Amino acid sequence: MPFREINSKMVEATVSPGQKMFSQRGAMLAYKGEVSFTPNIQGGQGGIMSMIGRRVANEATPLMTVEGSGTVMFGHGGHHIQVINLQGDTLYVEADRLLAFDGSLQQGTMFMGSQGGVMGMVRGQVTGQGLFATTLKGHGAVAVMAHGGVIELPITPQRPVHVDPQAYVAHHGDVRNKLSTALGWRDMVGRGSGEAFQLELSGNGSVYVQASEEKL
Repeated sequence: MPFREINSKMVEATVSPGQKMFSQRGAMLAYKGEVSFTPNIQGGQGGIMSMIGRRVANEATPLMTVEGSGTVMFGHGGHHIQVINLQGDTLYVEADRLLAFDGSLQQGTMFMGSQGGVMGMVRGQVTGQGLFATTLKGHGAVAVMAHGGVIELPITPQRPVHVDPQAYVAHHGDVRNKLSTALGWRDMVGRGSGEAFQLELSGNGSVYVQASEEKL
């Protein structure tokens, strides 16, 4: 279900009979045709465990199931919208940045600490970023939100990318992440986020970075 970009802050999706999509509640701006919007209590195709994962991380983002026949315009808070097309790979994104996505995509939850170990957990505590990321896998389109526009940066084994954790939006590919800092463990205690902390992404894939350090 491709999205048509109306402008940088609005997208339009075509809803067809027998297909469904999910959107963040409150994201529908207008629609044409016979379209229904139903609160989704199971957090998409990831089921109840996906929902629990986000609630544990205090990142629960209520979703709506969108079905019927027609077109729907989406937007939220005047945020910039980036459309990401998946070709069988997995997208990792914070739940509150999801605007809408194909119902055919398999949804799950990943514990960020599993990739970054202790440092992955420190990332969540120090930077305010969640310990959990929502995963979307398969063939389909995803619309994510960001502040001030988004740039996609390639990640290669020879060239890892370092991102301010507050500017991180999402990533996909065979990528590992860890918190990189020149400070020692004791120096981290009591400090807030800032450029002293960097999210290092290595491997093969891409990372989406917003033009702001402001969270949604």
